[in-house]
Amino acid sequence: MTDTGLVPEGVEADRPSVARLYDYFLGGHHNFAADRELARRLLQAEPHARYIVAENRAFLGRAVRFLLDAGIRQFLDLGSGIPTQENVHEIAQRGDPAARVAYVDNDPVAVAHSRQILSDNLLATAIKADLRQPDAVLSHPDVTALIDFSQPVGLLMVTVLHFVPDSDDPVGVVRRFASRLAPGSFLIISHATDEAAPGAAAQVKDLYKSTTAAAHTRSGAEIMRFFDGFDMVEPGLVYLPLWRPDGGLPEHPERAWFYAGAGRKPAQAG
Repeated sequence: MTDTGLVPEGVEADRPSVARLYDYFLGGHHNFAADRELARRLLQAEPHARYIVAENRAFLGRAVRFLLDAGIRQFLDLGSGIPTQENVHEIAQRGDPAARVAYVDNDPVAVAHSRQILSDNLLATAIKADLRQPDAVLSHPDVTALIDFSQPVGLLMVTVLHFVPDSDDPVGVVRRFASRLAPGSFLIISHATDEAAPGAAAQVKDLYKSTTAAAHTRSGAEIMRFFDGFDMVEPGLVYLPLWRPDGGLPEHPERAWFYAGAGRKPAQAG
């Protein structure tokens, strides 16, 4: 299961990475022993961890298909991780071969693998950047070569904002990205909360301290602040399995203790 063929210079293979952890849970091969050991400990703390990751991935797929149906043809995916399966560009370009996707991550392994996969795809790119620096992301030549910010964009911030501490002003970060979006753009967010499983959330947060990114759960009210200036899309901010499910509703949606939601930037944004 270990990927040893593509280890960018400077990568700490002995320190768990959030991107590689998710890769492991999704059945990928771009992870190391430290990542798998953390996964084992996470499953002890939260037996539903693999289920939560899978539900988050399923939400991402439904969100991209929703955006396609809404007419969105360009996507900016922040904190994109390692492209393990059913990536944004695969789903988007399956719906429209002309769809354009820019991936952004600060993990060098994630970016290296993304670039390898996208080497023959002229309408998708991956850059190494920190979402806490919106201007650097939005002005990056690889991003501006694909994304026309005068037209609606699907801004994806899936499973990433809970790695931005309050001291880095995550609400302000989202607002700076939002200010560059054209009316008709959408903001897609999933975010960990401790409202449904406070005990497990506390243990998971403690384990994440050993990784490249500490986690910070937030309440539903706090997560809603990220959507200031956007019109919420039905069904609003809900647990992952409840956001526009493809089939019937699960019996215990709170077991996937991440909130998910989408907002549309109106013509006269406040």
